[in-house]
Amino acid sequence: MWYFLLREHVHMSAQPVCGCRFCVWLTLLSVVVGKEVTGEHDKPNFVLMMVDDLGIGDVGCYGNDTIRTPNIDRLAQEGVKLTQHIAAAPLCTPSRTAFMTGRYALRSGMASPGRAQVILFLAGSGGLPPNETTFAKLLQKEGYTTGIVGKWHLGVNCEHRTDHCHLPNNHGFDYFYGLPFTYFKNCLPGEGTDVLADVQEALRDVTVLLGLAAVTLTAARIAGLLAVSPRLVAAPALLCLLALSVWYMPFQRLQTWNCIVMRNGDVVEQPLDSDALTGRLVDEAEGFLERHQHKPFLLFLSLAHVHTPLFRSKTFAGRSKHGLYGDNVEEVDWIIGRAVGAVEKLGLSNKTLMYFTSDHGGHIEDNERGGWNGIYRGGKAMGGWEGGIRVPGLFRWTGRLPAGRVIDEPTSLMDVFPTVVGLAGGELPTDRLVDGRDLLPLLEGRAERSEHEFMFHYCGTYLNAVRWRPPDGDTVFKAHLFTPNFFPEGAGGCHDIKICRCHGSFVTYHDPPLLFDLARDPSESTPLTPQSEPRYTEVLRRIAKATVEHRKTLTPVPSQMSWSKMLWRPWLQPCCGTFPFCSCSESKSMNL
Repeated sequence: MWYFLLREHVHMSAQPVCGCRFCVWLTLLSVVVGKEVTGEHDKPNFVLMMVDDLGIGDVGCYGNDTIRTPNIDRLAQEGVKLTQHIAAAPLCTPSRTAFMTGRYALRSGMASPGRAQVILFLAGSGGLPPNETTFAKLLQKEGYTTGIVGKWHLGVNCEHRTDHCHLPNNHGFDYFYGLPFTYFKNCLPGEGTDVLADVQEALRDVTVLLGLAAVTLTAARIAGLLAVSPRLVAAPALLCLLALSVWYMPFQRLQTWNCIVMRNGDVVEQPLDSDALTGRLVDEAEGFLERHQHKPFLLFLSLAHVHTPLFRSKTFAGRSKHGLYGDNVEEVDWIIGRAVGAVEKLGLSNKTLMYFTSDHGGHIEDNERGGWNGIYRGGKAMGGWEGGIRVPGLFRWTGRLPAGRVIDEPTSLMDVFPTVVGLAGGELPTDRLVDGRDLLPLLEGRAERSEHEFMFHYCGTYLNAVRWRPPDGDTVFKAHLFTPNFFPEGAGGCHDIKICRCHGSFVTYHDPPLLFDLARDPSESTPLTPQSEPRYTEVLRRIAKATVEHRKTLTPVPSQMSWSKMLWRPWLQPCCGTFPFCSCSESKSMNL
């Protein structure tokens, strides 16, 4: 910009001008040049921080008095705390889809009707469709530099291992460093598996049985005990090899296939080094802020914590009163402190909106290694139960948002989309429905009520529950159309299968729906009845009507979560080196 002003000034200076006019142009030129050099700009920056599987009850400012989270608590003290902040889904992939797009995951085809509710293999072809609009795409159009450091879990490739159609770089992010999948049990030897454990066991058993059959028939033929044709001997042997390939290649090498680190489209570590990962993510986040401090930026810091198998950091080992899980939460707090400190060190606090949340509630079936969801019932993967979807929501913008403000209104992770886009000066897409609402009026205190009269809670592709905030009063009703079948009976989770499911015999449908008043019963312990709630019939009628209207807005889209897209394909597998001999470490991959 300053070049054109200089050119104009030179042109004008060739004409007879008064000294005063010359001084005005010189002053204007110095201001513009100064802004170009120092990087001054009027647009706010954004640092969005999301933890994986963190329970709302794990954080001090939400009631935990035994796990130390001073840096997270400081965000609440110096900013705005949302007490009814809701994830759009109780599992990673659909929740993060909704967060990135401001739309229910069902609208993108990122929800499943079956048992697999999240992406299982990096070498599957499903993922966030390239035609979806993320907030990062819209901010790029407004001149922002955008980056994501940490977990993605929204797919990688479509047709071959280098098309990267689902990666962050194809969804509006200029820079990506981190895990295209997630940190899960297979990443740490000896921790077991998170991916179709029963299927793996069945395939292993079939492989062993077919192998035994082939050996037995061969031995019997050699010993002359049976007149067995070579074809009959070969059949179980070939089937054994087929079963072995189906079992061993996708499942027994999951640490290599799924536990990788990428920088943009390049695999830089395979498998990942869990001991070094946290430090690298922090360094990358701080490096991004340092590099782009002079221009508007958005950083999505998507933590790999606190998903099991949990990290074993020596620095934080034994520091908390809650074992390894508590140590991990306190390490999360340290990471958040580093991010906040980096913003403050660069002098950007007054022009940076910082946001902290979790993608969904804690995984309570992991017992002492899972999160605590406070007073709320249920947890991860449990549909609409509050413990699986009510998450921390903290906003800090020094000098702009009132410090210590608490908002009890229903809000959603999807609201970040329109809030960020609006603040950046962008426009929301007009070719699709956006479910999120701009939070800025609530955050600043210019509005007292949420724009969400109704919120719809999905478990996979199934509408599980509906929340209604009537226009009058402080009541918040929630109706559960079905609930997961807990095991053992009376327990708070699905301890038999380790994670609840959304379909068939795994759920119980309710007619009429189970109805709760969250304002009086946030733990959802006592369903309302016509006797206990005078408006019982009216509430259910109003919710039913809203549900019909909501379903009219849904249009069929190709599923990204079908088995045909989920299963492992060797030609889609991200790999450093020559497939299938994929192996590299960060130090060897970087040009140091």
